[in-house]
Amino acid sequence: MKKYQDSFLKDCIKFAEKDLKPFAASFDEKGVLKKSLIQKLSKKGYLGATFPESLGGLELDQVNYGLLTEELGKACNNTRSLLTVQVSLVGESIIKWGSKEQINRWIPEMIKGSKIAAFALTEPNHGSDAHSIETIYIKDGNNFILNGYKKWISFAAIADIFLVFARNNESITAFIVDKEMQGVSIRPMTGLLGSRASHVAEIELNNVRVPTENVIGEIGSGFKDVATFALDNGRYSVAWAGVSLSQAALEAMVSYSRNRSQFGEKLRSFQMIKQLIGDGVTNTHAARALCLKAGKSRDQKDSNAQIETSIAKYFCSKVATEVTSNALQVHGGNGCYNKFPVERYFRDAKILEIIEGTSQIQAQIIASYGIQNYFIRNYPSN
Repeated sequence: MKKYQDSFLKDCIKFAEKDLKPFAASFDEKGVLKKSLIQKLSKKGYLGATFPESLGGLELDQVNYGLLTEELGKACNNTRSLLTVQVSLVGESIIKWGSKEQINRWIPEMIKGSKIAAFALTEPNHGSDAHSIETIYIKDGNNFILNGYKKWISFAAIADIFLVFARNNESITAFIVDKEMQGVSIRPMTGLLGSRASHVAEIELNNVRVPTENVIGEIGSGFKDVATFALDNGRYSVAWAGVSLSQAALEAMVSYSRNRSQFGEKLRSFQMIKQLIGDGVTNTHAARALCLKAGKSRDQKDSNAQIETSIAKYFCSKVATEVTSNALQVHGGNGCYNKFPVERYFRDAKILEIIEGTSQIQAQIIASYGIQNYFIRNYPSN
């Protein structure tokens, strides 16, 4: 893995400030990430941030991928969302579980942006209970036939390929489905609370014939291997998204409090405003520290890396909701107006508590870990 260079980080910040931040509100309002932006991300190498250099990627380690995610997400959460899907959920899964031929077929195209990918696990009736998906597959000679529906799939509206999970009785398998395959129908979704330029869509699979060479991993290992691995990667990326939105909201809150006056004084002088700012600084710093710890654990292949990632995702997503809400509160009526970015930060932050495992699911995972590890033997019960 490559170590992050200061010059690279400075270039990321410069790119985010010039090519993302000025247009983030427009992306949100129009619900579109332009192809020209995707090509810029490709030229910077961001669409292959963690992929091997031998394939054309940047080969960043996890800590530095997180720092990149923070800078891009701070400027534009929808752009960050593209990296979460393209790199963390789909690309890393193909590299981990795909054959050499599959990796060479899809990964270079994903880095170039000529293949946009989507992660198709969630369904109308199954989100947190992903193991109970209803999309089915049957074997037919050298092909598999898929039938079912997927919903809430980020970037499905513009994706070229989909990492689809389907079941045959108790066997869940992962497939790469091309949008051009007969029987694939895409329906873009509108009216979303946040992440409005993430091109969310429904996917209908009607007798879609998928060749055997498009199976990712082993038959029947789609959930326990591919999906579990992908969701862990996604949670790490989303944890950093929480940091990015918290930091952006904190800066907006402080800036507004320094400029806005009420009762003849700047907002920053009021004790309760200082309380909100103090909480925002503390929580944002704590969120970043948890992400850095998770990233280091992941880079070191530590046995606790997965739980550290869940802890970071749980805390950072909740902190993002709190800090963005407080930033909106400091802005008063202006916070409810889309000419101020805190309105968008607030909407986007809430999504983080739902995607890649809800806060309630993460709390259960963390509690189970705590019950197994944090107890005192022979502690009195009465």
